[in-house]
Amino acid sequence: MPEHQLVISRKRLRDKVGELGKLITADYAGKNLVVIGVLNGAFIFLADLVRAIEIPHRIDFIRVASYGNSASSSGNIRLAKDVETDLRDTHVLLVEDIVDTGTTLTWLIEKFRARGAVSVRTCVLIDKKERRKTEVGIDYLGFTLESGFLVGYGLDYAERYRSLPAIYNLQL
Repeated sequence: MPEHQLVISRKRLRDKVGELGKLITADYAGKNLVVIGVLNGAFIFLADLVRAIEIPHRIDFIRVASYGNSASSSGNIRLAKDVETDLRDTHVLLVEDIVDTGTTLTWLIEKFRARGAVSVRTCVLIDKKERRKTEVGIDYLGFTLESGFLVGYGLDYAERYRSLPAIYNLQL
Protein backbone atom coordinates (compact mmCIF):
# COMPACT_ATOMS: atom_id res chain seq x y z
CA MET A 1 0.00 0.00 0.00
CA PRO A 2 1.34 3.48 -0.78
CA GLU A 3 2.12 5.81 2.11
CA HIS A 4 -1.02 6.45 4.18
CA GLN A 5 -2.06 8.28 7.33
CA LEU A 6 -4.96 7.49 9.68
CA VAL A 7 -7.67 10.16 9.45
CA ILE A 8 -10.73 8.60 11.15
CA SER A 9 -10.41 5.65 13.52
CA ARG A 10 -12.72 2.64 13.82
CA LYS A 11 -14.06 3.95 17.13
CA ARG A 12 -14.86 7.40 15.74
CA LEU A 13 -16.64 5.77 12.79
CA ARG A 14 -18.67 3.47 15.07
CA ASP A 15 -19.64 6.35 17.39
CA LYS A 16 -20.69 8.64 14.54
CA VAL A 17 -22.76 5.95 12.80
CA GLY A 18 -24.58 5.34 16.09
CA GLU A 19 -25.34 9.05 16.45
CA LEU A 20 -26.61 9.28 12.87
CA GLY A 21 -28.81 6.20 13.38
CA LYS A 22 -30.46 7.78 16.42
CA LEU A 23 -31.16 11.04 14.56
CA ILE A 24 -32.59 9.24 11.55
CA THR A 25 -34.72 6.98 13.76
CA ALA A 26 -36.25 10.01 15.48
CA ASP A 27 -36.80 11.98 12.27
CA TYR A 28 -38.44 9.17 10.30
CA ALA A 29 -40.57 7.52 12.98
CA GLY A 30 -43.92 6.54 11.46
CA LYS A 31 -42.81 7.31 7.88
CA ASN A 32 -42.40 5.08 4.84
CA LEU A 33 -38.59 5.16 4.68
CA VAL A 34 -36.45 3.80 1.85
CA VAL A 35 -32.69 3.93 2.44
CA ILE A 36 -30.76 3.98 -0.83
CA GLY A 37 -27.02 3.33 -0.82
CA VAL A 38 -24.76 4.55 -3.58
CA LEU A 39 -22.58 1.67 -4.73
CA ASN A 40 -19.83 0.78 -4.39
CA GLY A 41 -18.43 3.22 -1.88
CA ALA A 42 -21.32 3.50 0.58
CA PHE A 43 -21.98 -0.20 1.12
CA ILE A 44 -19.98 -0.59 4.35
CA PHE A 45 -21.27 2.68 5.82
CA LEU A 46 -24.82 1.77 4.78
CA ALA A 47 -24.60 -1.70 6.35
CA ASP A 48 -23.60 -0.21 9.70
CA LEU A 49 -26.08 2.66 9.41
CA VAL A 50 -29.18 0.57 8.67
CA ARG A 51 -28.42 -1.59 11.71
CA ALA A 52 -28.37 1.61 13.79
CA ILE A 53 -31.76 2.79 12.45
CA GLU A 54 -34.34 1.37 14.84
CA ILE A 55 -37.52 1.78 12.78
CA PRO A 56 -38.87 -0.26 9.86
CA HIS A 57 -37.33 0.69 6.52
CA ARG A 58 -36.52 -0.75 3.12
CA ILE A 59 -33.08 -0.82 1.54
CA ASP A 60 -32.12 -0.45 -2.11
CA PHE A 61 -29.02 0.50 -4.09
CA ILE A 62 -28.05 2.62 -7.05
CA ARG A 63 -24.73 2.67 -8.82
CA VAL A 64 -23.36 5.61 -10.72
CA ALA A 65 -19.94 6.08 -12.23
CA SER A 66 -17.97 9.28 -12.58
CA TYR A 67 -14.45 8.33 -11.42
CA GLY A 68 -13.54 5.04 -13.06
CA ASN A 69 -9.94 4.23 -12.17
CA SER A 70 -8.93 7.87 -11.89
CA ALA A 71 -8.26 9.97 -8.80
CA SER A 72 -10.57 12.71 -10.08
CA SER A 73 -14.14 12.79 -11.35
CA SER A 74 -14.70 12.91 -15.09
CA GLY A 75 -17.79 15.07 -14.51
CA ASN A 76 -19.86 12.66 -16.62
CA ILE A 77 -22.37 10.67 -14.60
CA ARG A 78 -23.36 7.26 -15.90
CA LEU A 79 -26.12 5.18 -14.33
CA ALA A 80 -24.79 1.63 -13.97
CA LYS A 81 -27.54 0.19 -11.70
CA ASP A 82 -30.89 1.75 -10.92
CA VAL A 83 -33.04 1.26 -7.82
CA GLU A 84 -35.72 -1.41 -8.04
CA THR A 85 -38.07 0.11 -5.45
CA ASP A 86 -41.04 2.26 -6.48
CA LEU A 87 -40.26 5.57 -4.80
CA ARG A 88 -43.71 7.16 -5.07
CA ASP A 89 -45.07 8.17 -1.66
CA THR A 90 -41.85 7.24 0.14
CA HIS A 91 -39.30 9.20 2.11
CA VAL A 92 -35.92 8.57 0.51
CA LEU A 93 -32.71 8.71 2.49
CA LEU A 94 -29.81 8.71 0.05
CA VAL A 95 -26.62 7.35 1.66
CA GLU A 96 -23.29 8.33 0.13
CA ASP A 97 -19.76 7.68 1.31
CA ILE A 98 -18.25 11.01 0.28
CA VAL A 99 -19.30 14.25 -1.37
CA ASP A 100 -16.44 15.72 -3.34
CA THR A 101 -17.52 17.84 -6.34
CA GLY A 102 -21.22 17.61 -5.35
CA THR A 103 -22.26 16.85 -8.92
CA THR A 104 -23.30 13.21 -8.45
CA LEU A 105 -25.30 13.79 -5.25
CA THR A 106 -27.16 16.73 -6.80
CA TRP A 107 -27.97 14.60 -9.85
CA LEU A 108 -29.29 11.77 -7.67
CA ILE A 109 -31.46 14.06 -5.51
CA GLU A 110 -33.14 15.49 -8.61
CA LYS A 111 -33.62 11.99 -10.06
CA PHE A 112 -35.42 10.69 -6.93
CA ARG A 113 -37.58 13.80 -6.54
CA ALA A 114 -38.74 13.33 -10.12
CA ARG A 115 -39.84 9.79 -9.26
CA GLY A 116 -42.45 10.98 -6.78
CA ALA A 117 -40.69 10.64 -3.45
CA VAL A 118 -42.38 12.64 -0.68
CA SER A 119 -38.94 13.77 0.46
CA VAL A 120 -35.32 13.15 -0.48
CA ARG A 121 -32.71 13.72 2.19
CA THR A 122 -29.04 12.81 2.33
CA CYS A 123 -26.76 11.05 4.77
CA VAL A 124 -23.10 11.44 3.92
CA LEU A 125 -20.17 9.95 5.77
CA ILE A 126 -17.62 12.55 4.61
CA ASP A 127 -18.07 16.03 3.18
CA LYS A 128 -14.82 16.97 1.44
CA LYS A 129 -14.93 20.42 -0.05
CA GLU A 130 -11.56 20.88 -1.76
CA ARG A 131 -12.96 20.17 -5.26
CA ARG A 132 -16.59 21.27 -4.76
CA LYS A 133 -18.24 22.42 -7.98
CA THR A 134 -21.91 22.19 -7.02
CA GLU A 135 -23.26 23.20 -3.63
CA VAL A 136 -25.37 20.44 -2.15
CA GLY A 137 -27.28 20.24 1.11
CA ILE A 138 -26.35 17.40 3.43
CA ASP A 139 -28.99 16.51 6.00
CA TYR A 140 -27.02 14.00 8.08
CA LEU A 141 -23.25 14.36 8.09
CA GLY A 142 -20.56 12.21 9.61
CA PHE A 143 -17.36 14.22 9.13
CA THR A 144 -16.09 17.28 7.27
CA LEU A 145 -12.59 17.09 5.83
CA GLU A 146 -10.93 19.76 3.78
CA SER A 147 -8.58 17.72 1.63
CA GLY A 148 -6.82 14.44 0.95
CA PHE A 149 -7.43 11.29 -1.06
CA LEU A 150 -9.33 9.06 1.33
CA VAL A 151 -9.56 5.27 1.36
CA GLY A 152 -11.00 2.63 3.66
CA TYR A 153 -14.45 1.88 5.10
CA GLY A 154 -15.79 1.58 1.57
CA LEU A 155 -13.81 4.40 -0.03
CA ASP A 156 -11.40 3.27 -2.72
CA TYR A 157 -8.68 4.15 -5.14
CA ALA A 158 -9.05 2.21 -8.42
CA GLU A 159 -11.29 -0.33 -6.61
CA ARG A 160 -8.63 -1.04 -3.95
CA TYR A 161 -8.44 -0.36 -0.18
CA ARG A 162 -12.25 -0.45 0.44
CA SER A 163 -11.93 -3.14 3.11
CA LEU A 164 -9.66 -1.14 5.40
CA PRO A 165 -11.53 -0.79 8.73
CA ALA A 166 -10.75 2.91 9.24
CA ILE A 167 -10.26 5.89 6.92
CA TYR A 168 -6.84 6.88 5.70
CA ASN A 169 -5.35 9.63 3.57
CA LEU A 170 -3.53 7.94 0.69
CA GLN A 171 -0.41 9.68 -0.53
CA LEU A 172 -0.56 9.39 -4.33
